[in-house]
Amino acid sequence: MSDQTAIRTIETAWIPLSDGRRLAARLFLPAIDCGPAPAILEYLPYRRRDGTRARDDETHLWFAANGYASARVDIAGTGDSDGLVEDEYVIREQDDAIEVIAWLAAQSWCSGSVGMIGISWGGFNGLQVAARCPPALKAVVTLCSTVDRYTDDVHFMGGCLLGDNIDWGGAFFTYAALPPDPAVVGDAWQEMWRKRIAALDLYPATWLKHQRRDAFWRHGSVAENYSAIETPILAVGGWADGYTAAVFRLTENLPGFSRGIVGPWGHRYPYTGVPGPAIGFLHECKRWWDRWLKDLPNDVEDDPALRIWLQDPIAPAAHYDVRPGRWLGLEANLSEATEVQSHGLASFTSREPPSIRSHQATGVAAGEWCAYALGKVAPEMPLDQSVDDAGSMVFDGPVLSTPLEIVGRPVLRLRVAADRPQAFLAVRLCDVGPDGSVARITYGLLNICHANGHEQPRALVPGEFRDVEITLNEIAQVITSGHRLRVSISTSYWPMVWPSPSAATVTIDPAGSVLELPVLRRDLETVSVSFCEPEFGPPMRQTITALGKEERLITRDVGNGETTFLITRDDGWGTIDDIDTAVHYSKKKEFSIGDDPLSSRASICCQWARKRAGWNVRVETEVTMRSDAHNFILTGSYRAFAEGELFSERFFERTIERDHL
Repeated sequence: MSDQTAIRTIETAWIPLSDGRRLAARLFLPAIDCGPAPAILEYLPYRRRDGTRARDDETHLWFAANGYASARVDIAGTGDSDGLVEDEYVIREQDDAIEVIAWLAAQSWCSGSVGMIGISWGGFNGLQVAARCPPALKAVVTLCSTVDRYTDDVHFMGGCLLGDNIDWGGAFFTYAALPPDPAVVGDAWQEMWRKRIAALDLYPATWLKHQRRDAFWRHGSVAENYSAIETPILAVGGWADGYTAAVFRLTENLPGFSRGIVGPWGHRYPYTGVPGPAIGFLHECKRWWDRWLKDLPNDVEDDPALRIWLQDPIAPAAHYDVRPGRWLGLEANLSEATEVQSHGLASFTSREPPSIRSHQATGVAAGEWCAYALGKVAPEMPLDQSVDDAGSMVFDGPVLSTPLEIVGRPVLRLRVAADRPQAFLAVRLCDVGPDGSVARITYGLLNICHANGHEQPRALVPGEFRDVEITLNEIAQVITSGHRLRVSISTSYWPMVWPSPSAATVTIDPAGSVLELPVLRRDLETVSVSFCEPEFGPPMRQTITALGKEERLITRDVGNGETTFLITRDDGWGTIDDIDTAVHYSKKKEFSIGDDPLSSRASICCQWARKRAGWNVRVETEVTMRSDAHNFILTGSYRAFAEGELFSERFFERTIERDHL
């Protein structure tokens, strides 16, 4: 790693906006004798000073040591920035980013070229801002992001309502009205905090008002117009992440230069990727910046279009330190690198009759929709699928005599009928080992009312057969000889998916149903792939005073038939030494369901705190959700404390009509 001693850091720099607001930035600048350098922008709502500081140090100090200026900027209304939070990805957020980029480009220490980097929210807005074409923005690195906010985000999947809508919604409800730091903004901090709390909304309810793919979701979805993005894009994802699809959509559709990397990781920067192996991701960023921000000729343009981790079989487990496999370099997109193998479900063995009405707790072995890998051993991965197969219709293929390399998006075409006007299907493609273990390879969801599109859902005609298509998530997985493929279909997938208003029985006609597998072409010439060893900046100096922990419990009350899924996360207490501030965060999420789908309940409770001499603040929130046959009912409470006394509180209740959901 390059010399760190000459790096200049500016704890708070104020970026003025044309309407008089100011955004707070933390700057990381290379040595003065390096001359003007390109700037890298990371633009997030997660508090640069006491939120993402540890990761910022690792990332942006490394960039500064390697010849790049970096700016970690708080979005308006978050951290110490002026303004108020409105919602996710609003137009004002993009407008502000364009002004920030122009400001960075005009600084004496900047060469005039700017890049954007970000994971999750920062990955989203990097693409959204690139579509606005600010002149100084020359390149983007986007991680764990999406091109379609309806189909590939935490809210909906296949027209089904994800449990993550309230899970993430409860967290964002907490983040959206946190106080600024008086050490930065001065005595105005209390007034700013009150205004933020007054502007707070019950965001999961806001999102639930849009159960179709309408203009609300089309905004910020760059899939609406890929041609607007001419900026070179490096798209990065992981097989254990919820946002992998964007890598393939971008490399398939962008008119300009793009490259994709998908490893075995969850929702993390790949230099600390879990499951491993981690890679020298910051080196990859530097290669990208060198080519597009400094115009230095290098071999970036010779990289294969896709570099993906081809996973070998492994016994199902809630956590992996490392996933076995190998890197695969593809010069072509997946559609050109693979050939489709079709397998009629009628050729698979299954139980008779081919119909299913799953018990409501089917899905407890699914793991997280997105493995955030918040701790080194967070148990977020899918478990052995046998427990969910007990509530599913199961089709087993023959034992394989030769290995199968599945790379891409499997598709299941079904001829189905339901006995209710609303029903959904969860489809799992699994690897059954010789020992009987069942590992989920990939999965897909479909609200059958959305079979003809997400814009105009239609009620089902009970008993009427129809042809539907369920596209499963992309994967790169080897199925070895001696194993067999399994297709498992259920009408529940709890708690990942909110249940239908009534339990439906779905019947499948195997004679009209086909599984299409994308298999790596045997004549395909692949490219050798290698990465540098992981490297990053010096870790944040901190003093841990209380260790954190995470627990996950699934329980079933045999008396009343209720199943409960409880996750408690406590990050402990630690002091950020550079700003002498103790920080704490904890979260409890609880989902429960009985035999009736209308018994489903969810609760998300968060606590956030900051403490130092003269400043002691705490926020406690709770968001709950239940439903009846016609409505979703959500509540929210937000309680803010200063110096141990109640500072402000707000309560919300929203009732939202169900729309074919």
